[in-house]
Amino acid sequence: MVYYKEGASGPKIIKLQEALKSKGFSPAHVDGEFGLGTEAAVIAFQNSEGLLADGIVGPATLSALNETDETVEITVLVVSKMFPHTNIGHIKENLPYVLKALEDDSLHYKAMILMALSTIRAEAESFMPISEGRSRYNTSPNAHPFDLYDNRRDLGNQGEPDGAQYKGRGFIQLTGRSNYQVHGKAIEMGNQLIDIPDLANKSDIAAKLLSSFLKNKENRIKEALLDNDLKRARRYVNGGSHGLDRFSDAFRIGERLIVS
Repeated sequence: MVYYKEGASGPKIIKLQEALKSKGFSPAHVDGEFGLGTEAAVIAFQNSEGLLADGIVGPATLSALNETDETVEITVLVVSKMFPHTNIGHIKENLPYVLKALEDDSLHYKAMILMALSTIRAEAESFMPISEGRSRYNTSPNAHPFDLYDNRRDLGNQGEPDGAQYKGRGFIQLTGRSNYQVHGKAIEMGNQLIDIPDLANKSDIAAKLLSSFLKNKENRIKEALLDNDLKRARRYVNGGSHGLDRFSDAFRIGERLIVS
């Protein structure tokens, strides 16, 4: 994975400085030296774009500058090694939807591809969009399914039947009325997901919802991954540590095998 920061030098830094200048963020000198002036320009640009303003130029910043410096090749064979218990046919069928959604959201760089695939391993290891099953965490004894979700205000639920209506679905297990509404609109479906929540289990829509959710948390996830803190990165998606073992296993395998 390519990162440029203070102290770097060479022709690629000249290209970076020229790109910053063209966007209206002067690095003071276009000299191929990543000094304090270039760092300040990078931070200002990152703030302008809503990126993590760390002064480090990684894939997200390069993408925002319309500069491509990382080519990531993802193959079914590599992904199958990240999913050792999964039918390879499911990977062949659904991987293109996932990669297309990430590319459309400018998340097609190694860290976020690994994040997306590892999240699928934790949430839907079959590499097929699925619906959440009943468990003691969502259904109380002798009650209707998902009653413990019905009145979850943190999920935007408004009482029965919202628990069952907006249970977890898809590659990321999107859960709760609020998430269905926010991310449905983010992928330009308007209120269709509110009206027909089962659409979240269609492969193309499930992939877009996964990407939308990760895009919304991109900066925080990137910070966690830069700190090599997979537990924190996982928590930004799941809210806890459920599936952390599968998530971490997939991430580490992909980290070794995916070349950028």
